[in-house]
Amino acid sequence: MVLAQLGGSISRALQQMSNATIIDEKVLNDCLNEITRALLQSDVQFKLVRDMQTNIKKIVNLDDLAAGHNKRKIIQQAIFNELCKILDPGKPSFTPKKGKTSVVMFVGLQGSGKTTTCTKYAYYHQKKGWKPALVCADTFRAGAFDQLKQNATKAKIPFYGSYTESDPVRIAVEGVETFKKENCDLIIVDTSGRHKQEAALFEEMRQVSEAIKPDLVIFVMDSSIGQAAFDQAQAFKQSVAVGAVIVTKMDGHAKGGGALSAVAATKSPVIFIGTGEHMDEFEVFDVKPFVSRLLGMGDWSGFMDKIQEVVPMDQQPELLQKLSEGNFTLRIMYEQFQNIIKMGPIGQVFSMLPGFSAELMPKGSEKESQAKLKRYMTMMDSMTNEELDSSNPKLMNESRIMRIARGSGRLVREVMEMMEEYKRLAKIWSKMKGLKIPKKGEMSALSRNMNAQHMSKVLPPQMLKQIGGTGGLQNLMKQMGSAKDMMGMFGGGGDK
Repeated sequence: MVLAQLGGSISRALQQMSNATIIDEKVLNDCLNEITRALLQSDVQFKLVRDMQTNIKKIVNLDDLAAGHNKRKIIQQAIFNELCKILDPGKPSFTPKKGKTSVVMFVGLQGSGKTTTCTKYAYYHQKKGWKPALVCADTFRAGAFDQLKQNATKAKIPFYGSYTESDPVRIAVEGVETFKKENCDLIIVDTSGRHKQEAALFEEMRQVSEAIKPDLVIFVMDSSIGQAAFDQAQAFKQSVAVGAVIVTKMDGHAKGGGALSAVAATKSPVIFIGTGEHMDEFEVFDVKPFVSRLLGMGDWSGFMDKIQEVVPMDQQPELLQKLSEGNFTLRIMYEQFQNIIKMGPIGQVFSMLPGFSAELMPKGSEKESQAKLKRYMTMMDSMTNEELDSSNPKLMNESRIMRIARGSGRLVREVMEMMEEYKRLAKIWSKMKGLKIPKKGEMSALSRNMNAQHMSKVLPPQMLKQIGGTGGLQNLMKQMGSAKDMMGMFGGGGDK
């Protein structure tokens, strides 16, 4: 995946620079050469990379810097800003508003993952409280309506299409009218793709666009074409008013960085990136957090959003209360497993934590972890309320364990393994007993004053061990600067 390969190379280059005793011209050049190599391997245009290197050298003039300056931080900040410049188109895209009907039309070449992306886009907004609907106006590809129907049914999203009507304009108009009557506030229209940019495709696109008058046209593009994305995005832009781009298949090759930078050069904002074929392997693309993750600095705002997405605001005080009481039941464990699964791919969540890259979580082990959680949840589904709500592991005697194994179709050994996991988590949870629950408005103050000691208590032990314990975490936080400096880097700083 682009974040794993490109991010890993850039993070290593910065780490080597940080480990150097003295930052001189040679150390700076080695770091920049390493980053340049990584970007060129990711198929970023040579001119963009050369300009970036020149600009950084202009900003970081080691001779002019006074002795007291933190050179590492200045270099890191310059790299951060220049990478943002490469990926930032400089203009925002149209964002649909909840409750007000918006029509979004998807265009792109065949094979770019357009139909799957339509459903992912609808599913993402559905989770955020929108009422989306899908219209299949792709009459060219056999099986397009079947695919959309299957995806929409799985995601429980209403859809419209026809097996007999061959006029895409008519289907699009009828579908949009139908869903407007049903008060859907996000109507997504999937159009035909072709194998190459031929005149017929553009003509059909223009006709559909004129008929349904979309609020936003999204161009879906396969990232494996790298730099060639520039010509493709330009060609579509000249034909219809492309307002945003979604780059797909960012998980399968090394050219994602080239595709993103090429699209930015056309002044088209990239709004999402597809990082896999599953419904939740779909990320909002925001330049600053994206670059921050590439540099191994994490994305705290994205991480907190994920947590708030899975633990609704009204349930958070309840969860904190349970934490402070220190009583850990199997029901609480079940709820936390549900939350972890809802968060989406674990590797994606990991890359939002400072010091981590998606490289740390190999694809196979991620799937295995999710499968294990689901196995444990199946076993807990065979438990009684008394068993789920008890915090006494001694209640689970041999006959109960055998009954649970039979009821869930698992082995007795697996139920015992789950109970061992429960005891391990209960031990960690009991250490939270007496935790002072922050009152409303105190949460932001808590995050501002977060130090390595606090952080080491919050992070899972395995993760802490990987960083190098509290000492390693302290070094990491020193490298990143204080939370205030980090906020400044992201264009924030004060309370919003």
